[in-house]
Amino acid sequence: MLDIHQILKKLPHRYPFLLVDRVLTLEKGVAIRALKNVSINEPQFTGHFPHRPVMPGVLMIEALAQAATLLALVTADLELDDNSVVYFVGIDNARFKRPVEPGDQLFLDVKLDRAKAGIYKFSGQVLVGEEVAAEAQLICTMRRIEG
Repeated sequence: MLDIHQILKKLPHRYPFLLVDRVLTLEKGVAIRALKNVSINEPQFTGHFPHRPVMPGVLMIEALAQAATLLALVTADLELDDNSVVYFVGIDNARFKRPVEPGDQLFLDVKLDRAKAGIYKFSGQVLVGEEVAAEAQLICTMRRIEG
C-alpha cells in the first residue's frame, strides 16, 4: 500500500532510524500492517551483541510507533512539515516474547484504539511469521514546534 518512497514523504525518520520498509495494508482509522526487514548491516548489531546479534526491544517498540504514526497521519489526513512532529508519549504493557535476529522479517500490526484531541492510543504487535516477538500499547500525540 505504501512503498519506501511514500513512507519517506510521510515520516521524518531517516537511516539509521527509519524502521518501516513497506506498508502492506492500511485501513484509515482502524489498523495498519507494515514490514521491517532486519539486516545484519544495521548499526545496532555491532554492539548488541557481537557474538549473537539481537535486535534491541526498544527498536521493536520504535518500529511499532513509526507504523502507528503512519496510521495516525493517514487517519487525520495530515502531512508533517518542518514545524510539526509526532511524539511517542507513552507505552504500556510492553512484552518481549522472542529474540529478533538478522534475517527476520518483522510484521508490525497496529490497531487504533482511540483518537481524541490529538492524542492517539494504539495496540501493537511485532510478529516474525506467526510468532509474537513483542507487543505493547502506545500513546502518541502530534504537536507544532517553534523553530
